[in-house]
Amino acid sequence: MTASIISGTEIAKQTRSQLAKEVAQLREEGVAPGLVIILVGDNPASLSYIKGKRKASEEIGIDFKLEQFPESLSEEDLLRVIDSYNEDSRFHGILVQLPLPKHIDEIAVIEKISPEKDVDGFHPVNLGRMLTGQKCFLSCTPAGIMEMLRIKGVDPAGKHAVVVGRSNIVGKPVGQLLLKENATVSYCHSRTRDLSSITKQADILVVAAGKANLITGNDIKPGAVVIDVGMNRNEHGKLCGDVAFDEAKEVASLITPVPGGVGPMTITMLAYNTVEAAKKTRS
Repeated sequence: MTASIISGTEIAKQTRSQLAKEVAQLREEGVAPGLVIILVGDNPASLSYIKGKRKASEEIGIDFKLEQFPESLSEEDLLRVIDSYNEDSRFHGILVQLPLPKHIDEIAVIEKISPEKDVDGFHPVNLGRMLTGQKCFLSCTPAGIMEMLRIKGVDPAGKHAVVVGRSNIVGKPVGQLLLKENATVSYCHSRTRDLSSITKQADILVVAAGKANLITGNDIKPGAVVIDVGMNRNEHGKLCGDVAFDEAKEVASLITPVPGGVGPMTITMLAYNTVEAAKKTRS
């Protein structure tokens, strides 16, 4: 068996096309969706991610602004900037690009963003709403994963979903979203004993550990759906995921590649959240 590839690039293209139509309609109604990204410093990886977000926004018709500050910006000044965008009706989404310099408290920054403009889905209010099944902005990567499963006809109900990784950005929320869709969910992490014995039980395996080729073909149940969230570089400097793709694709039924899998969907769901935020402001 060779797995079918879940192309995040293709699914993102379809989703963005639909979003562009919705934005065109909103503009006719006098609402121009706007997204501001705030960057402190000039981290090359952050600049690369922002480039992708700008491209997607422009493609869909979202007004995009990058507000960049030197690394020396104080936490107090950053919170003041966020406050000004909370009050600015031209921008429906606010995203502070992480990581932040060490002297700035990440939690304080995330909590300063209005939950109604928190298109990253990181604010405790949105996380709490997600946990209790209320309408909210979902974290972009978990939302993208669920959309990929939906489009590929993968129904989590009754299936055993195993999540490797417990970050607040991916691992914890994606497990909760799978639970909401009636999967039985197991979380694994760096302290899990005999990881392979658990991953081999997974009908749906989501790997978000940040460790190159952590999961091999031997760690996967035949016919499983494998979602690889990892973005690493191997010893040759080549991009790779947390899953040994060439081995895994011979065991799985569906698998995401790296790159071209989860990444494009993360950016697309950011745009989706921004459009949804703009819709809420219609009079």
